[in-house]
Amino acid sequence: MTGPEHYLEAERLDRLADQWMDDDRGWKAHLSVEERLAYRKADQDAAQFHATMALAAATAIQPSQYGVNRGEAKAWIAACRTPAGDDK
Repeated sequence: MTGPEHYLEAERLDRLADQWMDDDRGWKAHLSVEERLAYRKADQDAAQFHATMALAAATAIQPSQYGVNRGEAKAWIAACRTPAGDDK
């Protein structure tokens, strides 16, 4: 995975972790509070791992004599862009 991919995965897992306590549909409906908290914690831990990997990748960017590689910079810009309608 690239740094931007780790960043996006951390954001996805963070959103999933937030949904564990509120989702009473489908297979999640029968879970106890303790089970939901365990799943939420697992998603939070995985999100933290991916956020740490993204941070390591971001700090390891090696600029060329002309600046940061354009492809790498574009990937980070795309990953960090706020989705439309999510600017609360």
